[in-house]
Amino acid sequence: MSFGDPNNPYGPPPQQPPAAQYGYPQTPPGVPPQVPGYPQQVAYPGYPAGNALPQTMPGLVTTARVLLYIVAGAQVLIGIFALLGAATLNDASNASEDTFGDNAFSDIGHDGAGIIFVIALLFLGLAALSITLGVKFSRGGQGIRVTTMVYGILGAVFGVLILISAADAGSSAALVWALMWIGFGGVMAAAMIAPSGSAWFNRPRY
Repeated sequence: MSFGDPNNPYGPPPQQPPAAQYGYPQTPPGVPPQVPGYPQQVAYPGYPAGNALPQTMPGLVTTARVLLYIVAGAQVLIGIFALLGAATLNDASNASEDTFGDNAFSDIGHDGAGIIFVIALLFLGLAALSITLGVKFSRGGQGIRVTTMVYGILGAVFGVLILISAADAGSSAALVWALMWIGFGGVMAAAMIAPSGSAWFNRPRY
């Protein structure tokens, strides 16, 4: 018998697979080791490893979103009342024409009704913009952030103009209205400028 014969009792023992170390089973090369008692996570292309924690909207951004909805409600009310005012003024002008014929007062009434109607459409359009921005906060990107920031700055400037007019006229109601616009616009702009707001709109989306 030769040493190459597997049945040779005097030949070298056959090679055995390497023993498992520390009691854990060996895995083939290229396969990640598995820990007993813990299921292995399957990696999917394009997704980060491990379980992703749920993303929470920062508090300041949430406040800006709520303010957008409040502003939208006020704008809807203003738009509706303006439409009613325009319709009432237009009916009064038509009645004046029916009674006195074409006159200067009826012309002024029609012109005023047209201006109020345009203002009503403006506020209703702004209300739609406010609602759209608030809804897009959850999935929007930098475009929503920049638009909200500019929107807040313009609202604060509008409040400053009302504040100046209220100070000249001595109207307390206009003063409250001006402070509301300044506060709301300032918070919205600050939320978008803050690092937490920038990070929220720059976050990865899967």
